[in-house]
Amino acid sequence: MMNLKGARVVLTGGSRGLGLGLTEALVAQSADVTVVARDLKSLQSVGDRLGVAVVSADVTDEQAAHRILDDVRPALLILNAGAPPPMERLDRISWKDFSATWEHDVKASLFWLQAALRAPLAPGSRVLVVSSGAAVNGSPLSGGYGGAKRMLWLMARYAQGVSDQEALGIRFQVIVPQQLVLGTGVGDAGAHAYADALSLTPEAFVARFGAPLTPLRFGQLVLSVVGDGPVEEGFAFGVTAEGGVRVLEEVAA
Repeated sequence: MMNLKGARVVLTGGSRGLGLGLTEALVAQSADVTVVARDLKSLQSVGDRLGVAVVSADVTDEQAAHRILDDVRPALLILNAGAPPPMERLDRISWKDFSATWEHDVKASLFWLQAALRAPLAPGSRVLVVSSGAAVNGSPLSGGYGGAKRMLWLMARYAQGVSDQEALGIRFQVIVPQQLVLGTGVGDAGAHAYADALSLTPEAFVARFGAPLTPLRFGQLVLSVVGDGPVEEGFAFGVTAEGGVRVLEEVAA
């Protein structure tokens, strides 16, 4: 169980969408938060409003990942940054669009996981990798998105193996939001594409997931994993508004 009060946290993609909800939830627990994102205007807004430290950087910049972790030395690293995938049916999508999530989300996560292991972060540190429900069920209108999000899950497992082999004492876990959230980049892209295919409004399509999940509630549920959630038995956790947090994959024996 991690006490977040005063704990140093680095959060990628924390200036908007689900990441902003994570930032708000961390601030509510008095964590010492550093938000990393590319858009300077959004960063300045969240920094001014919430009093968090901000760093403008491209999360796919390998050197930036090493530099930021060396400077901050966080007890908790949350890898949340993700680019909205180009949406198109399989028979119409280009390779460039199909592989876009691999070129952004997978590349960024690789560099940040490597930085956490090479620094290394202190024993007892935690790394949360935000994946997607598409990693479980696929996403036929978003090209390689589902496979890329599953790769994040696998890389977190690989990183845990390195930590165990080298006795680093760093714990890696995966967060899997299992419903689309309107008002977020990925959520809006997916909801509009699937709603159009079904001749629905985005609101009607998202309602199929049940009660809406707000970014702040998402952040609160994620932090329960490092607080009083089902930590010891869990490696990957599904998150929904109605179901809360549930273990999708247990820690390997």
